[in-house]
Amino acid sequence: MMQPTTSPASFSVIPLKGLGIIKEGDDVGASICATCREINFALEEGDILVIAQTVVSRAEGAIIDLASITPSRRARRLASKLGKRPELVEVILRASKRVVRAEQGHLIVETPHGFVCANAGVDSSNVHRRNHVTLLPEDPDYSAKQIRRKVKHDFGVDVAVIISDTHGRPFRNGAINVAIGTSGIAPLKIFVGQPDLFEYTLRSTSVAVADELASAAELVMGEANEGIPVVVIRGYPFERAETSARALVREEAKDIFRR
Repeated sequence: MMQPTTSPASFSVIPLKGLGIIKEGDDVGASICATCREINFALEEGDILVIAQTVVSRAEGAIIDLASITPSRRARRLASKLGKRPELVEVILRASKRVVRAEQGHLIVETPHGFVCANAGVDSSNVHRRNHVTLLPEDPDYSAKQIRRKVKHDFGVDVAVIISDTHGRPFRNGAINVAIGTSGIAPLKIFVGQPDLFEYTLRSTSVAVADELASAAELVMGEANEGIPVVVIRGYPFERAETSARALVREEAKDIFRR
């Protein structure tokens, strides 16, 4: 017989409304706690906070005015090839460890975090100033940890925190939210060594739990003007750990898309 799992019969995905616009210098954790008090919403032990990368980047000042950028020769050449603005390409290159692909209008790079994604995560959506773009947080895991500490300090409960961003996927249309920073949750659920329905011992199965939770939260956040950058997931049993979200990145030697 198949062994019982810790998968829930159901769990809740709850939008945290009323947060307002996070600006440079704001404390995201303090803003979340203040909003919870204002709307009389009690965070509980074991809740998972999923927070959109853009609000973290804005708070940390990871914002660039494209008008202040002088494109390099390489940026101008790539911009001409890809049909992109040279200043934007320059920002992307500065935020990249290396270029993986540059073709068919797409600039796929590896970031210093190890993420392989379009445009190094540089984004103009949900930025309150025109002609500005946000960068990924310098250390999303640290950002998640600081928010978690603030919630623990203010409410006395230990939550998990996921910083999410929207990424595309090889061979699949449409973008989804993925985890780029975590604290207090194991990003991967490993089933190696467990029996399946027919008593076959699993040898390589793992599930990207943090990515799946980030995608579940995005269905409530929305991608446009909903203004819900923080979602609370309640009732999902997860493994507590301080493993970095970088554990979700497949090492290059095993990544057939980067060979």
